[in-house]
Amino acid sequence: MKIFVQIASYRDPELENTVKSMIENAKKPNNLRIGICRQYHPEDGFDTLNEYRKDKRFRILDVLYTESNGVCWARNQVQQLYGGEEYTLQIDSHMRFEKNWDDEFIKMIKQLQKKGFKKPLLTGYVSSFNPENDPEERVKEPWRMVFDRFIPEGAVFFLPETIPGWEKLKEPVTSRFYSAHFAFSVGQFSTEVQHDPEFYFHGEEISIAARAYTHGYDLFHPHKTLIWHEYTRKGRTKQWDDDSDWVNKNNVSHSKNRKLFSMDGEVNDLDFGVYGFGTERTLTDYEIYSGLRFSRRAVQQYTLDKNYPPNPMVYETEEEWEDSFATIFKHCIDVGYDSVPEEDYEFWVVAFHDENDETIHRQDADIHEINRMKNDPDGYCKVWREFQTAHKPKFWVVWPYSKSKGWCDRLSGDLF
Repeated sequence: MKIFVQIASYRDPELENTVKSMIENAKKPNNLRIGICRQYHPEDGFDTLNEYRKDKRFRILDVLYTESNGVCWARNQVQQLYGGEEYTLQIDSHMRFEKNWDDEFIKMIKQLQKKGFKKPLLTGYVSSFNPENDPEERVKEPWRMVFDRFIPEGAVFFLPETIPGWEKLKEPVTSRFYSAHFAFSVGQFSTEVQHDPEFYFHGEEISIAARAYTHGYDLFHPHKTLIWHEYTRKGRTKQWDDDSDWVNKNNVSHSKNRKLFSMDGEVNDLDFGVYGFGTERTLTDYEIYSGLRFSRRAVQQYTLDKNYPPNPMVYETEEEWEDSFATIFKHCIDVGYDSVPEEDYEFWVVAFHDENDETIHRQDADIHEINRMKNDPDGYCKVWREFQTAHKPKFWVVWPYSKSKGWCDRLSGDLF
């Protein structure tokens, strides 16, 4: 049984270590077929794939960094290299592998198929490791993805956490969501649910989750740790570091994602073609399963409580089902230290307004919160707010009040 491995790599010095770990720890390394989109800079001074270029298992695309259009584009390029293998694994280029990972993942897929799941998809934010202290700092507990929030631009963000009671589990657990840095499934996933090359970064994972589900895939998190991911990106140049147009590309991605899900009253007037939803299930089926309502940016309490899907459909009417969703707005306002230089603030007004400048929500920051924010290790203030609202805010306001200077400069920012 052959496995098509997909790796999109951008100027990553960890690529070679990832490939070596994958091959050395595979039970059947000769059954691997490895597609790589290597986005490189000539001045980086390393070609990490020289020893594999004559290896028939490898299919390598070398792309000059200036020709890259982002990670989704790169993932799509790799998917065109699929050659009919029985299984596929998609990963990032900064990973490590457990012994016999290939055999273990295939066993999980077959186990789920015997239970009636025709096309299982193993995915998730896998446990972390530190390449500077490996393998000592590999997290042993398997992780799952839980709902965090709809961001103002419309994409869904997730958080990782340890799978409860993982020590006693004998099989994978159900998942609502998809991670692009780890996905293992039947081979045709490479062609049936390809990454939209016009997506840039945000929106990638929630769109693939819903599209996969509508194509008949059932999502699961592995119940044991077989692969690790390095999350900090320390010492690696990102594509958006080199691309001066990355903001515009990401805005296009946000716009397409909102149209795909018909958010905010937007009409889906785009022809998504092969990058749209499947026909085996509907988007509403995925919303029932996951407990998300995209048109309203809403979520059910069952999902917020981190219960495993599918969400129970216990409603007698569509109206009851709609009423079960709460529209929760959660956002972090980033404020640079240079914008709030005083040392004697009494409070900050923190408010969210609609398009008519009416206040939707206000929760001021007191002196204790201000002091915490002004000592943030990341070097800027993070003003987190979360509230229920039937209307999406148009912009935010932070208006500090100082003992010595009174009202200071009013800060504001648009919410797309």
